[in-house]
Amino acid sequence: MAPRFLTLADVSEILNISAPQAYALVRSGDLPAIQIGGRLQWRVEASELEKYIERMYAETRARNSHQPATGDASR
Repeated sequence: MAPRFLTLADVSEILNISAPQAYALVRSGDLPAIQIGGRLQWRVEASELEKYIERMYAETRARNSHQPATGDASR
């Protein structure tokens, strides 16, 4: 059974980003999370991470559909 909640280290690994980048996503509210325990450690619900990923795919598709195709893959 997959865990319901993920640590920021888990999020960093799944998204292949740095720990400060994962923290920034949570602090900005882009990635919903909760703080738990005496040390108020961040936890991200796995379903919220999946929703975030889907939102990023949708935003990327929308952004790319508004840009003219130039044939130059380096841009």
